Amino acid sequence: MKRYAAVAFFLCLYGGFFSTHAMDIAECNVIAPTLSDQSREELPLPVRKGLRVQTSGRVPHVQLGVEQKTELIDALHQLAYSLPDLEKRPTIVSISGSGMWLANSVSVSHPKAIVSGREFAHIHPDGSLHAPFSLDRAIELEKKGWGERHPWADRNQGWEGLVMLYSASSEEELETLIQLVTESYNFITGRNATTPAC
Repeated sequence: MKRYAAVAFFLCLYGGFFSTHAMDIAECNVIAPTLSDQSREELPLPVRKGLRVQTSGRVPHVQLGVEQKTELIDALHQLAYSLPDLEKRPTIVSISGSGMWLANSVSVSHPKAIVSGREFAHIHPDGSLHAPFSLDRAIELEKKGWGERHPWADRNQGWEGLVMLYSASSEEELETLIQLVTESYNFITGRNATTPAC
């Protein structure tokens, strides 16, 4: 019984550099990210255009009424899972989706920000995803319309920056989304990976 209660508790807890040219997602030959010895600062974050995405506002934490764009979702998976030492597994945190699982060889800088196992983030079937950030960055990206903090973000130490990033509705938004996924990866691992791109 305790096992099922724990599973219910965790269900869906989690729920690109700015390019000078358009991302050609139809024929995306991924420019693989590399690890740099130099510290990488967070890139400037633009204000997201359009209306804020409507969400459930509770667990399961999901988007509502969003049109799924298969081409953008496929490109998101292709780019996100090109980050170093990252495995694609079924999520163990959300109801459905793909877990972004760190290989055992990767050190973790913020272990309390990971909800379960080594799954630091996961992508929902609609292209939205839950991922951890520093609290300051989480607040900024929420203010600028790229996502929102998880309803349980204040329940546990380490979850303060847990955010649902909205799905991309355009190639331009996908570039920013990949930038943020890479930032989350770097935040968790302490690495300085470059942002993958097409």
